[in-house]
Amino acid sequence: MATLVRRIFKLALFIGLFLLSVRYIHTYPLPMPEDQIMFWIEASDRLGISDSDNLYIPTMVVIDLIVTILAYVAIMKLWSRYNRSSRPD
Repeated sequence: MATLVRRIFKLALFIGLFLLSVRYIHTYPLPMPEDQIMFWIEASDRLGISDSDNLYIPTMVVIDLIVTILAYVAIMKLWSRYNRSSRPD
């Protein structure tokens, strides 16, 4: 039972970190400047993608996922280090 609770907690932590990443990690100011819009349009044209949002949205999801994974791994390592140091010998 404790293993199930730990797995659910880890999953909830990962999902929470992903939602925070989506909300707060941006590669652009809001609203996006004209030169950055042109960059996405040119990049999508070079890759043969008809709509620049079809390139932009998956790119941002991948960036958010990478940030989430890095934060999750860091939290798990810090937590295991904390547990090792607080354990009585």
